[in-house]
Amino acid sequence: MSTVIPSVGDPTRGPAATPIAFIRTIVAAYRRYGINPANALREAQIPPATLDDMDARVTAGQMEIMSAVAMQELDDEALGWFSRRLPWGSYGMLCRASITSPDLGVALKRWCRHHRLLTDDILLHLEERGAVATLRIEVRRYLGEMHEFCLVTLLRYVLGYACWAIDSRIPLLAARFPFPAPPHQSVYPLLFQGPVQFDADQAEIRFDAQYLRLPLRRDEAALQQMLRRALPLTVLQYRRDRLLVQRVRHLLRDRLDEGATAETLAERLHLSPRTLHRQLDEEGASLQQLKDEARRERAIELLRRTNRTVKQIALSVGFRNEKSFARAFRQWTGEPPSAFRERSVAMAPGSPRTHDEARS
Repeated sequence: MSTVIPSVGDPTRGPAATPIAFIRTIVAAYRRYGINPANALREAQIPPATLDDMDARVTAGQMEIMSAVAMQELDDEALGWFSRRLPWGSYGMLCRASITSPDLGVALKRWCRHHRLLTDDILLHLEERGAVATLRIEVRRYLGEMHEFCLVTLLRYVLGYACWAIDSRIPLLAARFPFPAPPHQSVYPLLFQGPVQFDADQAEIRFDAQYLRLPLRRDEAALQQMLRRALPLTVLQYRRDRLLVQRVRHLLRDRLDEGATAETLAERLHLSPRTLHRQLDEEGASLQQLKDEARRERAIELLRRTNRTVKQIALSVGFRNEKSFARAFRQWTGEPPSAFRERSVAMAPGSPRTHDEARS
């Protein structure tokens, strides 16, 4: 069998973050099929002695080459996880089966359904409850030493493809795994940005269900190009988040009276402040613009529907004093808060104005 080696330059360059445990699992697949892994290790520039160092790490480039060569030499894209081989091109078939879907939700449902045609050792399920979508793995056959690598890689396969298909980062609300925290647990936040939990009932990732509504932005030509080097999607985080502006708006509505800053918002979004500003700029927005928008909407709501004083409203929407709030409000609406309130009441005579706890 001729082996196609991914063109990644010098695979040893770059940060070495991938645990040697994942390479050892690929080597175990070679043992299962009675094939020597020497060629794959040589192409990936991984010295065989490194396999005995449990603290060793390899680069993403080395992992990509090792995986690609092994999949072709073993003719098994599942790398020995399952009771039967998944021949070369199996996951490409899953991508093609879902690329014509109208939105991500349909695409992932197709992926889960068609994956059952490849194996029933594990089953993929997509569930939606309220605002949360969950992609979980049901293990139906003991996976042995392949357990961790299989579950981690399967979830990264689907997450990477989903992000690519909608051209958007999908931040995770949770990533859970049914095994104890491994010695290399520090790699998990790199693979699954968001809260990570071990010793869970099953392997799953959870994310905002709104991402399921996003339309796919890729076509067959883009898919052909991606499949030439699909493996990086399993280790690299997608940068752009097409719902970032919406998510920031939501956080701002809940945190205006706490003086939301780039630092506090970025922490909630599992980003750095610099990345937050950059990605908002890529979406044609700015944090200050979104804060002003949230403050304006909240201030207008409070002026119309409550009897809070202007000073109380100013503090509620994140201003330090009434004077700065009044100046900003005039810039937003062309009139001071008190005049806006009087005009709103005059336009809706007899409308009830609710009292709240802040009046006391």
